[in-house]
Amino acid sequence: MFNPCALCVISREIQESELQKFYSRLVKLLQGKELGHETIDSLQRLHLILSATKYTRTLPPELQKKVQSLLSSPKEHFQVLSSAVLRETLPLSGQEGNYNQENISQLNSHAAVLLLSQVGADLSSLCAQLLRSLESRQSEVPAHSLTHTLPILNTILTLSPECLTDDHVTLLNKKLVDWLRYASITQGGGASSGGFFTGPRSRQPVPTAELDGAVSGDFFTVLCVGQGFTEDQWMNVYSFSMLRHWLLTYHSVLTPEKPCDDRSEVDGSVVSIVSATSSSGRLLPPKERLREKSFQYCLRLIEQSDRKAHRKTDTDLQKACLVEAVCILDCVCEEDASLVFRAFPCIKALFGRLSSDLSFARVLLPIAQFYLNHGEMAAVDCESVWKLVFGRFPAELFNDHFLAHELLRFLRLNLKSLQHRVPQYTRSFPNLLKFLAWDSPAVVDDFVDLLPSLVTAGTAVELLHTLLDLPCLSATLVLQSPDAYRNPSFRGLFLFLLRGDAGSGDTIDRLSTLHELLAETADWPRVVQCAQTVPLLLHIFFNTVITGADEKLLSHLILVMLERSSLLLNIPEYNKEIQRVFSSHLLRFCKLHPSLVVDQSHELLEFAGATANVYSKEGIYTHVVWVLGEYLSVSCDSRCSVRLITSCFEALEAVLFEITSSVPPPGADCPAPRVVTTLMSALAKLASRSHDLIPRVSLFLSKLRTLTRGGSVAWCSDEEDLVAIVTRGEELWSLLKAPGVAQSVLTPPPHVTTPQWHRDTNVAMPLRLRSAGCL
Repeated sequence: MFNPCALCVISREIQESELQKFYSRLVKLLQGKELGHETIDSLQRLHLILSATKYTRTLPPELQKKVQSLLSSPKEHFQVLSSAVLRETLPLSGQEGNYNQENISQLNSHAAVLLLSQVGADLSSLCAQLLRSLESRQSEVPAHSLTHTLPILNTILTLSPECLTDDHVTLLNKKLVDWLRYASITQGGGASSGGFFTGPRSRQPVPTAELDGAVSGDFFTVLCVGQGFTEDQWMNVYSFSMLRHWLLTYHSVLTPEKPCDDRSEVDGSVVSIVSATSSSGRLLPPKERLREKSFQYCLRLIEQSDRKAHRKTDTDLQKACLVEAVCILDCVCEEDASLVFRAFPCIKALFGRLSSDLSFARVLLPIAQFYLNHGEMAAVDCESVWKLVFGRFPAELFNDHFLAHELLRFLRLNLKSLQHRVPQYTRSFPNLLKFLAWDSPAVVDDFVDLLPSLVTAGTAVELLHTLLDLPCLSATLVLQSPDAYRNPSFRGLFLFLLRGDAGSGDTIDRLSTLHELLAETADWPRVVQCAQTVPLLLHIFFNTVITGADEKLLSHLILVMLERSSLLLNIPEYNKEIQRVFSSHLLRFCKLHPSLVVDQSHELLEFAGATANVYSKEGIYTHVVWVLGEYLSVSCDSRCSVRLITSCFEALEAVLFEITSSVPPPGADCPAPRVVTTLMSALAKLASRSHDLIPRVSLFLSKLRTLTRGGSVAWCSDEEDLVAIVTRGEELWSLLKAPGVAQSVLTPPPHVTTPQWHRDTNVAMPLRLRSAGCL
């Protein structure tokens, strides 16, 4: 075995002589009768060497032919490996595009298209060859050819759907009708009817059976079983496997069809002509005929899925076919709205049969898609569908990774429709977030797309609380049945976390109690992973809110940020990150709407006046002090009175005096220099707006300079930090000696902070002063 990463580096530096030796050794390996693990390793190494080389190489002719011969290997891994190698090389002279239906049909579909993408083959020409083989009589085509044609054709069309002309599309529409609806109903492979005298002459056709063992009473489908299958039955299976892709590729864009005349129908098969007539005797065009036969085929599959299969693998097959059948019905109903009324009774009955069994969740999601697309037109009640999708699925299957992926994909693909037509969607976020709480790394990208659609004026506050409680929800889902669940006094806390819908309250009163109960889970990997995704989602949440929210909602969110900054599950890094997010968006809110500071002045002052916040919430505390000093001004809000400025000043003054005249509390670090300088600046700004306060600030600043002359102080352990604080104090003290200048410098008017100097040369002085100050 080898290390691919190391080999990529080595391959770029490999010497030509060493490379030729490697080529020779590989040729000898490929000449052996048995190709084992050493050959596989060497081919993988060759592929890495070729792919890591800047320029495309040409292999020695003998090696090129040996690798090309592997394309016809019966083992698919050699087909894929050789195709990948050839894709990285230049073809031999005269070999470009030298692939036709005969040699391509020997490959599986992946290897074929991988190879064709390398050699530059004309895919349109190849498609034409493949389709001509479909038109040929069965006796004229090799036995294995037809069964290889559709998978390869389907894969090519995925890469290049424009390969087919209109005539090709019409031809394949006709052939798909024949294979889907008119495959033989007797078993292939020479099945015997049994008996003592069974022999070649006595073999009788045996009908195919249903999965429950009953004889098939209708046309053949993928859910019919037998001892062997005929060629047309295999084509039935392949046709069904590519049908949805075909309909989405060539039927989703409505193109005018030419009416079918007698001549065009003569070119098609006799069976197609017989099947083409509707009940009114009208001959349907090929596209409409395929649509009708696809509809009938899917209804038959739904009927067959109700039979009791004898084996688990057959039960899984039934579920897979149901998914595909419902999706195809959705496609054909999108094309022809008249089919909705024929399909809905069957879909409604299927939902009623499966909705109580969550093992059919994968089938129920396509049914929900059908209801979403066509329920309004058919005027059916969809309430029970959305209760299942947004209720039981997330609540009971949050740990089903496949369902999480499928459901979140369903939501992303249908966001606009869900927002406008399904009111349950935006209220279901407590349930949907269980997927994120359980497996954050796997689904966080989905919620990055979904979260903005869940933010409304009615859900924003509760959604913010729920995002902050995600680590608690993750821990609760892991615990499942802790002792706390059985304690009646705590049961309500956990039931609130596990609620299914929004609207029962923004949060709970005893969050600190909940955090104590879940303290031991703070270092659990699943809980830590969940906590790591919350800051990203909070940024998305606040960015969404700020684009269209009114001041009332933003004001409420500021209160939540102040309250929840101290009510978080005790994960140290998590708490720091949340406070950092709160800080940045608090500034954005206040910059966008400065009047918010006056609206919430009481709560902001209460927060800023708590000395304990200096030590435990440095980030958000610093920003709260800054917005108070910056926006508590008459120029920002006419409601700002001298009394309000004075009360704010006194609260901040008390905190600054306390932290600079005493040692930090036990276990706490010294206050950050940024906190001290921000407090000093805020006091100076407030004093510049109410000159009666200037003497008080000047007195503190002069005392600060006197105290620090003696050397170190208890509240600042770093000498450089102390010098910076004192320097800042001296600058503010000097400014306050001239109150008029202080106000224009500390709180410049809007025309200075948002200048238009390119329009008015007379106001260039502030720019010069600011530039000089920077220098």
